[in-house]
Amino acid sequence: QVQLVESGGGLVQAGGSLRLSCAPSRSIGINLMGWYRQAPGKQRELVATITAGGNTNYADSVKGRFTISRDNVKNTVYLQMNSLKPEDTSVYYCNINTTWGPSYWGQGTQVTVSS
Repeated sequence: QVQLVESGGGLVQAGGSLRLSCAPSRSIGINLMGWYRQAPGKQRELVATITAGGNTNYADSVKGRFTISRDNVKNTVYLQMNSLKPEDTSVYYCNINTTWGPSYWGQGTQVTVSS
């Protein structure tokens, strides 16, 4: 069983920054890594993904403000969030797709942006 350990959430004022990180509990082969978020009463939505080769994809709402990156040696994915807005307030979830098929989710980390 693989568990994902997330960190970096918290409370920040609008315009501030936070950095999320996520890593599996053991070394595994990973293809796609990504971040999703879910606000109360809303569906979970994609924030950003990054392939093993470093190709990235972003939701339009975060383009230019958020940056996803990964360290393939440490098997860690990061989400640098700048210029945060109150509408970015959500629980953020890490997701990984393994090389042998299964996908795993992190437990979620709360990000709250005050106005």
